[in-house]
Amino acid sequence: MAGFSSTTCLLLIFLLLRSSEARDILVGGKADAWAIPSSESQSLNKWAETNRFRTGDTLVWKYDSAKDSVLLVTKEDYVNCNTSSPIQQYKDGETKIVLDKSGPFYFISGTKDHCEKGQKLIVVVLSQRNRPSAVSPAPSPALAVEIDGPAVAPTPTSSASAFKAGLIVALMGVLAPLVIF
Repeated sequence: MAGFSSTTCLLLIFLLLRSSEARDILVGGKADAWAIPSSESQSLNKWAETNRFRTGDTLVWKYDSAKDSVLLVTKEDYVNCNTSSPIQQYKDGETKIVLDKSGPFYFISGTKDHCEKGQKLIVVVLSQRNRPSAVSPAPSPALAVEIDGPAVAPTPTSSASAFKAGLIVALMGVLAPLVIF
């Protein structure tokens, strides 16, 4: 029976641990995504609905700082595309924002008419304690974020962290006798 080398076991454990750490997430999944969407299906909110955001993750925007900026705003300013009183303004061309708490984060373009044309983003972050410990049910309506129209529910999360920790312990127990030193 072929055994696993100690290097292979350590690499496996490292990869499992690394996948549960906070991540840098490129907004829209590509460098030029912070722009006016060409259609509703290209909206950054559609992209955000397909991602799971955790406390500690970092959102990364890449854009031309001479033409645009990123504003962190209140829900009301998001809905009204109000650029006059942001919570934070970023205009460095490679903005990095750590999602340091659970709940919704509202972002709009700092260029006057871009927000009205759809260049805006809501990210809903779930905290560690709100993560289910078993298979994830449908999102709770209480967690829905209301915008101008129907509510947008946060993307359900899995119990990946707890599962990974258990898997690591199990792998160590099963693989330890097989390791060739």
